[in-house]
Amino acid sequence: MTMRIVGAARESVLARHLVTGLVAAALGIVVLSLVGEFRATQLASMAYLGIAAAGLTVLTGLNGQLSLGHGAFMAIGAYTAALCLQEAEPVAPLPVILLAATAAAVIVGAVVGVAAARLHGPYLAGATLALAVAVPGLAIFWDGTFGGEQGLTVRVPDAPAWFADAVFYLTATDPTRGRYTAYVAWLALVGVVVLLANLSRCRVGRTWRAVRDDEVAAELAGINLARSRVLAFVVSAACAGLAGALMALVVRIAAPSGFTLTLSLTLVAAIVLGGLGSLIGALVGAALLTFLPQLVTQLGGGLGLDDVQSAELAPLVYGVVMVLVILLAPNGLVGSLRGWRHRRALRAAAKHDSERTTTPTHHATERARA
Repeated sequence: MTMRIVGAARESVLARHLVTGLVAAALGIVVLSLVGEFRATQLASMAYLGIAAAGLTVLTGLNGQLSLGHGAFMAIGAYTAALCLQEAEPVAPLPVILLAATAAAVIVGAVVGVAAARLHGPYLAGATLALAVAVPGLAIFWDGTFGGEQGLTVRVPDAPAWFADAVFYLTATDPTRGRYTAYVAWLALVGVVVLLANLSRCRVGRTWRAVRDDEVAAELAGINLARSRVLAFVVSAACAGLAGALMALVVRIAAPSGFTLTLSLTLVAAIVLGGLGSLIGALVGAALLTFLPQLVTQLGGGLGLDDVQSAELAPLVYGVVMVLVILLAPNGLVGSLRGWRHRRALRAAAKHDSERTTTPTHHATERARA
């Protein structure tokens, strides 16, 4: 009986996630068909940043491993996709190329994860930091293959006929190459978030949380700590590799300057802003990374600043927002909102229980007086 209840609960969660994913995918296609090319590119940028931040949420928020080298896995995915998209005709269909980029990041992530499973805290952060610094340097060292400082130019393929027909049927518009990339990025984001949401709610996700909360108790419960850490690292690296491949498609180049340490630190800032352990928080952080700099730059231009001053104002405002969130909402934007709703529900429940306890006592007192 208990197994049936658990199975029904899992099916309901899976069905809810699938329905939400389908609605999000349809909404994304409609929005991308209505906005201009620039906004479509921004939404595509938000998509690949959201995928990378969601993967880092699994590693840091759910499993408790701090990684500062996610930009390295994005570089691996980006260069893998770029090598497959050098010619006018790609060597394989785009979904296969994206899977190949993800697989390359998974292989490297498994190797690094096995080594990182023995490290904790600042030691793990230092090791992944070294990885983030070393990987872009390898592209410069083997400049004959990876293009050196200039990088590799990515040729975005045309949309397949069946995809173009489906988009035309839904939106009455023909997708350009840039918009096709945005559609692919958005659909990939929805698919990754649905998969990670289900993974976080199943036994694997509960194992990750147990290791994060108390390693000793988790080991006493029979959980293999090393296996759990390696699996979280592999899942996170896969997301980063896919995000890197999509980034190469969106910006149409894979160069070492795009995968510096700043990218890794920016992803960490995104999940801290949104809320550690929350996939929705990862998406909120990715949205802030994408749209906040442009809004600040436009605001600076409206205040009379020149282009350089407006561009320098964006990181300042982002830093101020980061400090304010840490001070006022230490659990992140989404985490603090959930905490506020939880406390409100507890107060309402306590008030209701108090009223139920007070009412019989009040009636008994009135009867005694009578």
